[in-house]
Amino acid sequence: MTLALPRAPRRSPSPVWPVVAVVALLGLPLTSGGEGGAGPADALSALVVGWCAVRLLRHRRRPLSRTAAVVLALPVVGLALAAVGASSPGAGLTGLGRYLQVFVLVPAAVVLLIRDRADFRLLAWAFVGLAGWEGAVGVHQYVTATGASYQGEPIRAVGTFGAQDVMGMATVVSFGLVCAVGLALGRAPLRQRALAVACALALLVPLALSFSRGAWIATAVTCAAQLCLAGMRRALTAGAVVLAAGVLLVGGLGTGTAMLEERIASITQVTDAPDQSVTDRYSMWAAAAGMWREHPLTGVGLKGFPEYRDTHSSLALSSGSDTDGAGAGFRRQPLLSPHNMYLLVLSEQGLVGLLALAGSWLALLVCALAGLWRARRTGAARDCALVSCGLLIWQLTDFVYADIGGPSTVVTAVVLGLAGWWALAGGGQTRGRETLGTAPSRALHTEGAAR
Repeated sequence: MTLALPRAPRRSPSPVWPVVAVVALLGLPLTSGGEGGAGPADALSALVVGWCAVRLLRHRRRPLSRTAAVVLALPVVGLALAAVGASSPGAGLTGLGRYLQVFVLVPAAVVLLIRDRADFRLLAWAFVGLAGWEGAVGVHQYVTATGASYQGEPIRAVGTFGAQDVMGMATVVSFGLVCAVGLALGRAPLRQRALAVACALALLVPLALSFSRGAWIATAVTCAAQLCLAGMRRALTAGAVVLAAGVLLVGGLGTGTAMLEERIASITQVTDAPDQSVTDRYSMWAAAAGMWREHPLTGVGLKGFPEYRDTHSSLALSSGSDTDGAGAGFRRQPLLSPHNMYLLVLSEQGLVGLLALAGSWLALLVCALAGLWRARRTGAARDCALVSCGLLIWQLTDFVYADIGGPSTVVTAVVLGLAGWWALAGGGQTRGRETLGTAPSRALHTEGAAR
C-alpha cells in the first residue's frame, strides 16, 4: 500500500471573465452617427445576466444572503410605481428595463459571478486597463487636434465614445484611476503597487484633457477619501506627490494650459458668473424640482422629464448643447435630463423612488465601510476595501453633476456590482477564507484527500 499526498485542487476558470469582456467591449469605437444609446457592451451584459441565472439553476444553491437580496432589489419598488405612472406603456417599459439593467440585474450578476478577492482584483485591473486605453486615445486626440470641439477647437479628449458621449471617457478614466489608487494602497507585492501608482499618475493626464469639471471634483473627493481611509501618513505623502504631478501636468500641456486653467477657475464661478452650460443645468434642476412638487410621491413617471421640462423650466434654458468633432459632424443635442441623478429620480420616480434607489446605494456604502474597518483590523484585502469604497464615493459624488445615459452607462452597472461584492460578501470574509464560489473547491479538496 502506497501513500500519496493529495494533489492540490485545480482552480477552474473564473466565471468573472464574461464581465471582463463587457468592460473590454466598452473600448470599441462607436459607429459614426450613433444616437448614443445601447451598444455591444449592453447586449453582452444581458447575456451575462442570463448566463448567471443558468449557473444558479444548475448549482441549486442559495445565491445571496437576505441582506444582499434586500439591498440589491430595493430599487425595484420605486421603479415599478414609476413605470405604472409613465406617460405611455412603451416609455414605462423602456425606462424600467434600463433602470433594472443598470441598478439591479447587472450588479447582482457581477456580485454572484465574483468568487473571491482574486476575481475582484482581476476586474479592478480590467478597469485600469480600459482607462489606460481610453486615456491613450484621448491624449492622441488632444495632441493631434482630432477630439471633440471645446471652445471652437477640436482638442477635448473623449476616447472612443465620441462627441455624443463626452462624459464617457472621463467616467471610465476616473474609475480606472480610483481602482489604481486603491490597489496601490493595499498590501500587494511591491511591483504591483508600483505599477498601480504609475497607472494612477498617468491617468491624470487624460482626465485633465477631458475638461470635465464633474469628473475632476468626484475624483479629487474620492482619492482624498481613499488616502484618508488608508491612513493620514499615506495621505500626506500621496498628496505631495499628486500636487507635484499636477504642477508638471499643467506646465506640460503647452497651448492647452490657458484653457485648462480657465476650466478649473470656472468651478468657482458657478454662482457669480456661470457659463451657459451651468445656467442650463440650474434651469433643469429647477424644472426637476418643480415636477417633484407637483407629484411628490411617485413623480411624473419613467422617461417623463423631457415631456414636462418646458412647462417647468425658465426662459434661460437653451434649446440644446452643441457637439462636434471626434469623427462626427456638428449636431445639436436636446437637453433630455437634468444632469443630476438624484433630481432625475426625484422628478420621475418621486420620493418613494429616491428613497429606494439612494437607500440601496447608501446601504452599499455603509456595508463597504464596515468591511473596510474589518479589513484594517485583520490586515487583509485592504486594497479591495479601498477600491470598493472609492468607486461608491465617486459614483455618489458624480451623480450630483451627471446621470445615466449613453453607451458608457453599462460601466456604472459593473462598478456597482464590483463594489457590491465587497460590501455584501467580500467584506464579511474572515482572513484567508472566501465565502462565494468556494464550495466546489472544498469538495474537490476533500475528494482528493480521500483518494
